[in-house]
Amino acid sequence: MSDKVNVSYDFLPVEIVTNILLRLPIKSIITCICVCKTWKSIFLNPTFVSTQLHLSIKSHNNLILLRLCSQQGREVYALHDDDDFTEHTKLDFPFQGPHVELFNGMFRLVGTCNGLVCLSNDLLRYVHQFFLWNPCVRKFLKLPYPNVTYGTHGEFNESIGFGFDAKTNDYKVVRMMTHTDIHGSKKDRLEVEVYSLATGEWRMVTAALPPICTLTVISHEQQSFVNGALHWLAFRWTDDNKYHYVVLVFDLGDEVFREILLPEICYENGYKLRQASLSVYGNSIALFEKKFYNVGYNIWVMKEYGVASSWTKVLTIAYQGQEMGIPRAIGFRRNGELVLALDGGKLTSQDLESQEMKDLRITSYKYTFVDSYVESLVLLDKAANGAVTY
Repeated sequence: MSDKVNVSYDFLPVEIVTNILLRLPIKSIITCICVCKTWKSIFLNPTFVSTQLHLSIKSHNNLILLRLCSQQGREVYALHDDDDFTEHTKLDFPFQGPHVELFNGMFRLVGTCNGLVCLSNDLLRYVHQFFLWNPCVRKFLKLPYPNVTYGTHGEFNESIGFGFDAKTNDYKVVRMMTHTDIHGSKKDRLEVEVYSLATGEWRMVTAALPPICTLTVISHEQQSFVNGALHWLAFRWTDDNKYHYVVLVFDLGDEVFREILLPEICYENGYKLRQASLSVYGNSIALFEKKFYNVGYNIWVMKEYGVASSWTKVLTIAYQGQEMGIPRAIGFRRNGELVLALDGGKLTSQDLESQEMKDLRITSYKYTFVDSYVESLVLLDKAANGAVTY
């Protein structure tokens, strides 16, 4: 007589089984996929994937994605508990094999959204390799080559964004390419290309720019995705031949541009914003403005999203001496603390009100990326669309 016990859940309605399975951790779901065909079909159902994501967001399981790059270019990815910054999970990085021509030494991390990480292999050369990666389900998707390449259009500056379009329940990668006029005109020509995860294709977008004049995006600056839109720092030429900086916004649902004005003080000497950057701040945005002569940073937050008059300077970071240098602002934790990278790669966070500093116990890395992260099953149901399991 066999000691093996067979357990069947066939007596339970599918709705109850689904409700139970939705409460499982991601790792348990991945393990349970092979239990039976019924469970597998439940897990791969797009409705299950989206419902699990919704529950994961509501659970307030505070995780933060940390990308560290050593002096030698080795990339390390890990999820950390955002409450005490202890390591939650070290992630296997699959993009170091023969399927990736890493011409640029390391990837550009475009952004994260709903558990997906968007990577681009274009920091130094026109490689045109883009990946969507869900490290929690160990799947990635290599995107097809875009329509606009160096081979088809020659040299151009490129800015990339990634986010979720709630109107169509679709994830989109956006490329904005500025082609400088061959006669040296300062009014560059802009083209916009969008990849849709739902269709698996790139398409050109005929999106009108703000009517004042053509905008030129600061190449390779990190985008900020919030409130269904992508945000970049950009500048345009004024009639008196000066830079005028704005926040360029691209709505993923309507696929139209708009702009948000910066704090008034930032218009006094436009060129100083060449070393500025944006960050998500709750449901709004923040501006990291590097001061003249590398003497520190001003940190601005937009208290009311979209209202230019609500820009508020909340912190000035000064030069910390020869040993620490100038702390570099790289993002925010969910509790609102500012994450700073010191000279030597040491990470700290600072409370904006009390200005108390915390040592995050991470050091010796050259390039660092931090962003809030939520575990999800996105890409789990995309095997038929070319998603690779590793």
